[in-house]
Amino acid sequence: MRSPVGVNVVLVVAGATLFYTYVGQLVPQKELQPPPKVEITQEMTPVQLAKVGDELARGKGMCLTCHTVGHSGGPLRYPDLAGVAERAKTRVAGLDQLHYFAQSVCQPDAFVVAGFAPGMPAIHRPPIGLSDEELHAVVAWLQSQGGQATITLKEKLPYCGGPG
Repeated sequence: MRSPVGVNVVLVVAGATLFYTYVGQLVPQKELQPPPKVEITQEMTPVQLAKVGDELARGKGMCLTCHTVGHSGGPLRYPDLAGVAERAKTRVAGLDQLHYFAQSVCQPDAFVVAGFAPGMPAIHRPPIGLSDEELHAVVAWLQSQGGQATITLKEKLPYCGGPG
């Protein structure tokens, strides 16, 4: 005795649904949480700011999505940041280290390192959208990459929308 075609279709659909539901449960699930709120205060030292900046660069700032720190060999998407503090002092004529870093994070296409394509987003605007305090922390972190962080929250960051 043959079963009706409609019953066969229902059985195949139900079987496929059960099979893919089972296989889907075997795949590990990852829950994404929003980045933790970082407390930045006016009293923080440049070293403390750099530590917060490291967290931001690895998390909310997404710097290490494209940049590396201490990578050697092979093609790089964007410049490696190891030792960038020393290179920043002379990278662009007329810009000291602080101004170079501020311009690099807020107006990234103003100067593009030879051999790399433009395309880095301004990290103080969406989709990244770091606050002024977070920008200071990232600049302190950049200063600490082969140098010493000197920026404090009392300083205005040029190129990032505010005076300076």
